[in-house]
Order: sequence, then C-alpha cells, then structure tokens
Amino acid sequence: MEFSHPTKNIIGFRTSYKVEFGGSNRSREIPKKRMEKKWLSIVGINEDGLEGLSNIALSLINHAEIIVGGSRHLAMLPKEDLREKFTWKSPINDSIIEILQHRGKSICILASGDPMCYGIGTTILRHIDISEITIIPAPSTFSLVCSRLGWSLTEVETLNLCGRPPTLLQSYIYPGAKLLILSQGKNTPAIASDILTKRGFGASKITVLERIGGIQERIVEGIAAKWQEMEIADLNAIAVDCIADVGVTNLSRLPGLPDNAYHHDGQLTKREVRAITLSTLAPHPGELLWDVGAGCGSISIEWMRSHPRCRAIAIEQSSLRLQYIADNAVALGTPNLQIINGKSPAAMKGLPQPDAIFIGGGVTAEGLFDICWDALRIGGRLVANVVTIEGEQKLFAWREQVGGELIRVGIQRAEPIGKFSGWKAIAPVTQWVVIKDSRFADIN
Repeated sequence: MEFSHPTKNIIGFRTSYKVEFGGSNRSREIPKKRMEKKWLSIVGINEDGLEGLSNIALSLINHAEIIVGGSRHLAMLPKEDLREKFTWKSPINDSIIEILQHRGKSICILASGDPMCYGIGTTILRHIDISEITIIPAPSTFSLVCSRLGWSLTEVETLNLCGRPPTLLQSYIYPGAKLLILSQGKNTPAIASDILTKRGFGASKITVLERIGGIQERIVEGIAAKWQEMEIADLNAIAVDCIADVGVTNLSRLPGLPDNAYHHDGQLTKREVRAITLSTLAPHPGELLWDVGAGCGSISIEWMRSHPRCRAIAIEQSSLRLQYIADNAVALGTPNLQIINGKSPAAMKGLPQPDAIFIGGGVTAEGLFDICWDALRIGGRLVANVVTIEGEQKLFAWREQVGGELIRVGIQRAEPIGKFSGWKAIAPVTQWVVIKDSRFADIN
C-alpha cells in the first residue's frame, strides 16, 4: 500500500469520488460540490490495525496530508510514512485548535472503534460542521464485546468510565442488568467489582476483555466478590451480568427512593412528596435543574437518576448539608451533580440557564423569585414546596403575579400505638407549580 499523497487525488479536488458498496456492483457518484467541503476525515481503527480497514478508510488515510491520533494509533502506520503527524494534547481543545489552524488541508484523524460512540467524533463536531467531515466507523468496543459474549447490543446498558467518576456505575446497577463498560485502565475492573460487592451485587459475573479485536486479545472471567485479578491490560472493556445477593433491596430509577437511602439531618423531602415533586418538575433527557435550598440533595439526585443526560445544580449554604449532598450523590450514582456552596439568591448569579427550578428552602429570601423567574427559560417549570404559613404567603403572592397551580399534599403513615396501629400525619406541604410561557419572553 502506498502512503504518498498526490494533491490531485485528495478528496475535494477530484471531479467525483466513487464509493463501492461491499461486494455488489452498485456505486454512486458524489458530486464535486459536496466533496469540496470535506477536508477532515475521522477513521475508526481497532486493534487489528490497517489490515482491518475498508478500502475507503484506507484511501482517506492514504491521501491525507496530516494524520492525527493517539500514540497507539500512529504506531500502526508504516515506519516509512514521513507525513506530518499530531498526537493528542491535554487539554484536547489545544489539539482541536491545531487542527483548525490547518483547515483546508486534507487531515485524517485515527480514532478507536466508532468515533461517534463515546469517541473523539462527538467532540470534534462541537467545533467543525459535519458538512466538512467524513466519518468512517469501525465496530465499536461494545459491538465487539457483544459478539464475543452473545449479548444483544439493544438489551444492554452502556457507560464510559474513561476520565469519569467510577461511582457513575451505581445508578446502572439492578438485578438482571447486563452492563458494558469502557474502562479507564487496568484498575477499573477491581474498582467496579468493589462497587458491585458493597452494593449487594457481589455474585455478579465479571468478564474483562483485553485488547479486543487484536492478536493479543484475552478474556478474563470472575465473580465480583472474589475478584483478585490484577494483571490486566490498560486497554480493556468490562462486561457485567448483575446478580443481586439474597435480600438486597433494589433502588429504582423512578422518583421516590426510600428516605433511608439518604444521609440527612431531617431536612429531607419525604419520599411521597419527593415523588410528586419530581413528577411536576418533569425531567427530560439533557435538561438542567436548579435545586435551590437543596438540603441533602434528594431532588437533584433523583432528577439526575431519571436519565444519564439529566444535569442538576444543588445550591445549599449549610456546610453539614453540603457534605450530605456530596456523600449522597456518590452513593446513588450521580457524582457529576454540581454543588454550589452559598446563600440564595446571591449564589445563583452566573449559573447556566435552567430548564426547571425547584425551591425547597428559602422562599422568603428577598429577591429569590425574581432571579429564578428571570433565569428560567420559556417553557421551563418552577416548583416550590413550603410547610410554613409565611412560605404559603409568598407562594400566594407569586401565583398572583404569574399564575400557576397551588396544591396541598397531606401524607399519613401507619405507626404503632401501643399494641395497635394509628395514623401519624407528616407536616402538610403546599406546592406551587408554574410553567413560564411566551407572555414572559421579554423578561429574558
């Protein structure tokens, strides 16, 4: 294979580019007008190196003037290839700036597997439009693992622990779950096994797949509670068949976790009220919540547990409760919860625009409503809970100003009274719910 790069053959300078569809006689001509914009290519490559690539992937590499990739990927090229090469820098944005400085030249990025599956492709597309990029994926690590284990890719949970807190795993664990994990390195299998064991899933089956797809591929199997294998390659993926120990109580992803799932000092939105509150906040994937007066963080944590892409900011001034929030977030699988130490509303200045706001404390603070309402996007939801008469007066005033709905939530639980049982009421909660509509567009 030649690694010369004659300018006349670089994609974007040809009149057209003929794409063959594997094994058939069909082909199509891509017009010059479209191809002229395509100066950057991203080619997925696995452990089998250049030999495992398609003809079109090899052509993109062959005709590139500059090659970008990790040291492992660049080492797959022939030693006699003397073209200009960039290795990734830290932070990654420095490398993206370097790529943009060569815009218009034919550049090829070598990426692991599928660049759009937790890969560099998604990062690049935040800076460069898809109209300028050609992406040729290889099988993802997840696809390769499923092919080895006989698992259906549509029936597994996937997560990436590369550069991310391993406690993210907590929110994915449930009986019968099949997990595929991109590993941070050789220690990740032991860390995952420890998390599973402490959670009561020590019987779970662990399969570690090293250098999958290459000649050095190796598969190591074990049980979470008995995992002792330490001689693991840095390049590995983990498959987990989650099996709960006898008597373990599973934690649902739906709102309304048991109160004892949280460390708290009494400032906790009770389970039943929490479930109602999350239903009115109505989280959607990718949305951001402000949890104002967060207490132990139960609302923001359950907001984030509803979907991996949900984000939240917990705002609290008590140092003790701030520690509770941090501990609860780690234990319940939401370590990326952003925690703000400060008093509302001053602590809210400069925060990103929220899609929903929950006010669980401090409703009587001067100016709190105005700052929250101004920050909330059109179509966003604001929910406030109070238990005091003074708090209710504030909610009545806010409803007079912008509308919304007031409800009162009363909960009673059966508790022992001597030899018998009786009803004990939890303090009633008054809740105000309002959606910011287009009448208030001029406020933002």
